[in-house]
Amino acid sequence: MKTKMKTKKGFTLLELLIVIGILAILSTTVVLVINPAQLLKKARDSQRISDLNTLKTAIAYYITEAASPDIGAATTTYSYIANASCFGTATGTGDGIATTDGNGWIPISFDNDLTGGSPIGSLPSDPNPTIATENPGHYYVYGVGDTTNLTFKLVANMESTYYSSGDSNVESKDGGTESTLYEVGTDMTLTVATSDGNCYTGAGA
Repeated sequence: MKTKMKTKKGFTLLELLIVIGILAILSTTVVLVINPAQLLKKARDSQRISDLNTLKTAIAYYITEAASPDIGAATTTYSYIANASCFGTATGTGDGIATTDGNGWIPISFDNDLTGGSPIGSLPSDPNPTIATENPGHYYVYGVGDTTNLTFKLVANMESTYYSSGDSNVESKDGGTESTLYEVGTDMTLTVATSDGNCYTGAGA
């Protein structure tokens, strides 16, 4: 008795084109929904929030534990990048230096003034830094409010829509003076001179 052999039928060209078209549409939809560029910006913003809060904690600890705390000069801008002038006179001391011995971009001698050593290994810098006059500006800034009462403020500029607008907007809800910048510290009334061409040009962009 003869048995008929079934032949396997492959995809036709039309079927392959339809499948490819569907995959292309799905890929485009996934990219639009997920938006990898915004995810990267959100990740960098999360790092900015973490860095500034770490610095705030370290400085507060220094003020409490150091015998004669020196947190820098008032009306002076300290930043990892050069020529930023958000709190008055820009300082060249510490530009690009992350050490915690008083020679870093924040002029606090964590290493020498604390008996247990510095609470942080190094001073952080913005994960996507730009120069002071670039639009938008992304860098960390430190300013001293009062040298007697030892108050200060730290500032960063968010770049994702997640953290700069909507329910997760940290810039307008941090209690600071600028609604387009993220501010933390012990003197939230300390004014950030965003009108200065060397202070976060294009803040909030």
